[in-house]
Formats: sequence, C-alpha cells, structure tokens
Amino acid sequence: MDKSLLDRVVQIFQASSLRLPQAIQYQKFKDGVFLITTSRTSASPTIVISPDFLPELKKLPDATLSIETDVDESMETKYTKIETSLPIIPHTIKGELTPSLYKFLLDIGKSDASKVATEVNIHHALLRIVGMVSGRMFIGPELCRSEEYLDAAINYTMEVMGAQRAVQSMRPWLRPFRAQSLPEVKKLYQRIAEAEAFLEPVEKPDDFLQWLIDGKDKFPDKNSQNLAKVQLGLTFAAVHTTTLTATNAFYDLSALLDLQIEFREEVRQALSHNGGQFTSNVLQSMKKMDSFLKETLQVHPATMASFQRKVLKPFTLSNGQVIPPGVTIEIPAVAVSSDSNVFPHAEKFDPPGFYRLRTEAKHGGSVEKAANNQFVSVNQSSLAFGYGRHACPGRFFAANEIKMILAQALLQYDVKNVGDATERYPNIEFAHMSIPDPSKKLMFKSIEV
Repeated sequence: MDKSLLDRVVQIFQASSLRLPQAIQYQKFKDGVFLITTSRTSASPTIVISPDFLPELKKLPDATLSIETDVDESMETKYTKIETSLPIIPHTIKGELTPSLYKFLLDIGKSDASKVATEVNIHHALLRIVGMVSGRMFIGPELCRSEEYLDAAINYTMEVMGAQRAVQSMRPWLRPFRAQSLPEVKKLYQRIAEAEAFLEPVEKPDDFLQWLIDGKDKFPDKNSQNLAKVQLGLTFAAVHTTTLTATNAFYDLSALLDLQIEFREEVRQALSHNGGQFTSNVLQSMKKMDSFLKETLQVHPATMASFQRKVLKPFTLSNGQVIPPGVTIEIPAVAVSSDSNVFPHAEKFDPPGFYRLRTEAKHGGSVEKAANNQFVSVNQSSLAFGYGRHACPGRFFAANEIKMILAQALLQYDVKNVGDATERYPNIEFAHMSIPDPSKKLMFKSIEV
C-alpha cells in the first residue's frame, strides 16, 4: 500500500477512536451510566456502566447478562461459525493446562524462538513465534511446526474478522439469503474444513488436544465434540491477543533502552537461582518485568472496553438505575486506567509503577493489594483480562509465554527502533480497538555475553 495512503487510513482510524469520547463521558458520569453511539447501536444501544457496579454485576446470572449472546451478535457467529459455547475449554485450561505449565516451560525455553534478522517486522515474527509456542501446548511439538497449522493459526483470526465485516456490511434482512455466498465467508468455511482434515493425532501425546479428546465424554454438547472448531476457537482467543500484547511490549521496550538493561539483569539473576532453567517460579520472580507488562496492557489494551454483555432480562443497579433488556453494557476500561484517582501514575507511562505499588502493599502487610498489582490480576481497576467468572482462563499461560519471549530476546539482543526514531511507535486506534502498527520494524543487535 502507498505510504501516503496508509498514513491517511491511519488518520481515519484514529479519528474514529472511542478513547477520547469515552474518557470525556467517563469524567462526567464516572459514578453512574451513560450511552454511547457505536456501529452496533442501531441494533443494540450500548450503555457504559461505572466499574463501581462490577461487584453486583458479576453476581447476575448468564440468563440476565450474557457474554455469549454479546459475542454471537458482535462476531456474526451465525455466519462466521465461531463457537461461543465451549464449556470444555475453560474446564481443560483450569484443570490441565495451568497445572502443567511447568513442564511445557522447559520445552519452550529450549525452543529456537529468537531466530530473527537484524531488522525485523516484530509483529509478523511474533505471530509465528506465538503460533508455534501456543501450538506446542495446544497440539503438540510436531503439528505445531507444520506450515499448515501455522498458516491457520496466523490467518484464521484475520479471516474471521474479514467475514464479520463483510456480513455486517450487508443489510440485515439480506444476510440469511446472501451471507454464506460471500467470498470472505466461503474462505472461512474452507479454513474450517482444512482444520478438520489435519487435526488428527497419530498417537496419544500429552498436550491440550489430547486433553480435549480425553474430556469429550464429560462435555457431550455438540460444540465440544468438534475438536477442529475447538482448536480454531483457541487460536482465535490466544494467538492474536498474545501477539498484540507482546508487540506492544517490544514497541515500549524499543523506546526505553535503559529498561532493557534492567530487565536483562533481572532475568539473569532469576535464572542463576534455578540452574539456568526457565520455570513458573523463575518467571514469577521477574517482578519488574511483570510490572512493565501490566503497564503496557493498561495503556495499550486490545480493546478499550471490558465486561461487554448483552442484557437479556431487566435489572436494577444499586443506585436505582434500571437497565432494560436488549441493550449491551460495558465497562470503560481504558478510561479507568487513565484516571489519576485510580492510578497515581496514570498521566504517564510508568513501567515500575505497579512494582512500587506491589512492594508497598507487601511491606504494609496487604497480601491482597500486592496480588492486585500483578500482570494477571483481575479486579475493578484491572480489566484487560475481563472480570468475574468469565475472566480469561488462559491469562496465566499467556503471561508466562510473553515473559518467556521477552526474556529470551533480551538475553540475546538490544532492541531499538529502525533509523533515527526514538519515540514509541504510535498505535492505530479505531472504535474500541487499539492495535500496534503491524507495518513497523525494529532493530535487533546481538549483545556481548
């Protein structure tokens, strides 16, 4: 694409961002509710609710507030075929994946995940790295390096989004008749068929795919029986979101050269206490890197809203406000993270900020407050991973995966922007989304060991 045209597209996207309107309305109505206009509001008005109400909202049943229905509508799942009802996934993640992280970290630590050129498009490189690392867990060490799998892992999400946009561009009354004949939708269906063809395990390995097979009898619903769709669902949920966060982290690091030295020393010190092996305990001991990643996620989340739910039945908030059925609700996550009354360092990018808060809380005897300032923590002010019973169950694996990738890179390279640029590359923002510019490159220079 011509650079001037790309710049213009970026400007249009930035102009359509909800960051500023959301922040303005949040300051006016931070203790209550307000209505916003989005591309979806013609069919379902969006009501933004203060995070103060989260403790009562999370108690409401799915029959009243439905995350599944919200995803069905926003992602056009009738046509994109994304499975939103997969009880086998959170069960397997909590019961098998998280307890098994240790042994997989040993394998990931041995992976040759840092073979990068001197000048590299880090977003594209990370898509492949995250695809392989996640795939090692999801489908085993052999299939995860298959070009067929990597092609699906990298491109499936983009094909889903392309099909979604194509369907939403049609008039609603026409969709039942024409949507499935759209080229974007046909391409997506072909991807699903290809996944069904190659996700056939040859032997019984110890990976997520086998755990799903072993757990099928516990979840007889038809969606959990289709393992190809389950795997694609995992890919949709894991690969691109992890890549976006990791890319944001590298963009932040490339503008903070002194911080790289500090993190590199933290990694070396942590490894020296464990015989040079990466384990969960080693990664958890990297508290400064953890603080940096939490700050990156707070400032550059993939979406500016959290706890998005479709209201199926009316309910009343504790302030007397009635929320009617048919609307969508959300919490203004980015506005909250930018509120200096919530975070003292909100006005600037402050990598050690959460490390300080965590240390102060620990010295003050508040274990809960210290825990709330970790990268993976979920609470009323840390909403990037969701909140309540539907909070992201894979966040512990994603956090360790990102830390592992950063640690491996910092042990081998200094990272900086290409050319004379010293400022962080700006993100592209549109509607609720904030994504790192996928066209940018970083310079990786080998360090003297």
